[in-house]
Amino acid sequence: MSDLVKCIAEVPPGQQAIRAKCFHPTGTFEQFPKEEIEQSIPQRFEKIVQRYPNRIAVKMGDHEGTYDELNKAANRIAHAILKERGDGSEPVALLFEHGMDVIAAILGVLKAGKFCVALDCSCAPERIEYILDDSQATLLVTNTRGSIVANQLRLSSRQLLNFEALDHSPSVANPGLAISPEAIAYLIYTSGSTGKPKGVVQNHVNLLQEIMAYTNAFHITTEDRMSLLASCGSGQGMMNAFSALLNGAGLFPFDVRAEGVVRLIQYLLRERITLYHSSASLFRYLIQAIDTERFPDLRVIRLASQQVLKEDVESYKQHFSPGCVLVNALSSTETGTFRWYFMNKETSLSEDRVPVGSALEDKDVMVLDDEQHSVRLNDVGEIAVRSRYISLGYWQKPELTLTKFLPDRCGGGARIYLTGDLGKMLPGGLLIHLGRKDHQVKIRGYRVELGEVERVLLAHPQVKEVGVVPWVRELDEKDLVAYIVARRAPAPTISELRGFLKKKIAGLYVACGVHISGNFAADQRQSRP
Repeated sequence: MSDLVKCIAEVPPGQQAIRAKCFHPTGTFEQFPKEEIEQSIPQRFEKIVQRYPNRIAVKMGDHEGTYDELNKAANRIAHAILKERGDGSEPVALLFEHGMDVIAAILGVLKAGKFCVALDCSCAPERIEYILDDSQATLLVTNTRGSIVANQLRLSSRQLLNFEALDHSPSVANPGLAISPEAIAYLIYTSGSTGKPKGVVQNHVNLLQEIMAYTNAFHITTEDRMSLLASCGSGQGMMNAFSALLNGAGLFPFDVRAEGVVRLIQYLLRERITLYHSSASLFRYLIQAIDTERFPDLRVIRLASQQVLKEDVESYKQHFSPGCVLVNALSSTETGTFRWYFMNKETSLSEDRVPVGSALEDKDVMVLDDEQHSVRLNDVGEIAVRSRYISLGYWQKPELTLTKFLPDRCGGGARIYLTGDLGKMLPGGLLIHLGRKDHQVKIRGYRVELGEVERVLLAHPQVKEVGVVPWVRELDEKDLVAYIVARRAPAPTISELRGFLKKKIAGLYVACGVHISGNFAADQRQSRP
């Protein structure tokens, strides 16, 4: 590990120029100073409440609440939790639908000096029960709707606290607890290699550092109106919620699963959303549903979670106003965002893969080989993040933590997280993301990157979504199988797709024998595709 070198930290001039124009029209931006991350999330929030008590904090549909109202609701929850559980850090589970109530509950848990385990009512009961057991949360905070779901679960001896059933006796004053910036703030459960979710531990200072970076890069102001499409049980949801609430901006939750993409368009226009954040796939569905709308208020589109393609950039150029900036971000639950790439209408891409960008403050990125030595520029390796502001590790999984979080031999308090993602560093410090490390397979002696096959098939004009997986036959012989979702009927024929793929990557196709199917479930019932 002695030869680990960090990437070029300077932001390229072209990126600086785009960022310099990424301002709200009011121009009222205030810098988020570095010293502000050395506190707890409730401390920062309560300062914002003092400054902007009557501004809209959260609005969903016809329901809205000011910063003062949100703070009082959170304080009532905090005092009720303290009455039941007393002082001291411990996990508190939250079971809510997407919306305003979960925001107040998260703040209430943090104000009580506890840490959150946010659950989604729409999740499968088995997943909710597993997370409750694994997190060891003995208190479950919910509302009336969540209580209906909770009554169908195996809760053992857990205590249920319905905050809608609280009387008005709990105080609405700030609890005023002294909470360390290093204290645990929340657990986020992600998919695990064993098939069971694993809890990622984050503290207050790590989230505040990410909010600082997001605020200062996008120049978030009190006039901004931010989307919240992701669940608060995800790292994306937590970051989006607090990027608004720790800056005095408006937060506008929207349930895409319940409302649909057409209403998402109406929501963006009606609520005059200025900062939009979603996965690349949801953005593609949004593009397909757009008619003539131009979204004059939207100034930042931030895409993450999935690889952004050149056609996504072209769609952005076609449908959004000249003042709107597109950002391709790379992040993980364990690290938060560690790379982003800013684009405007003049951005030109030389290849189909959109860069994930240049360095962020406090987060160095390296590309490592299997022995964890830095590779040369343009060589492929595993992406690793070196920072003081990464997850504390995996909840109750010390062995897994030790394999993924490495000490930094250079000292200084930083650690190194092995992301499991493949990438290559270009001259000048731009990073190209090449998919998951475990998506690289060897078939008949050839090392194949599944993401490459997916990218070529996605370039077909009739293909909307694609997934490529290895199919193991007898004697451990493997083929690649591609599962296709067509953009419209009639779907392209299998022979047409095979011919298209063969022209693009003939050598890989011949070596691997790519089979193409439109029915994953049916193929799973057969001995081979």
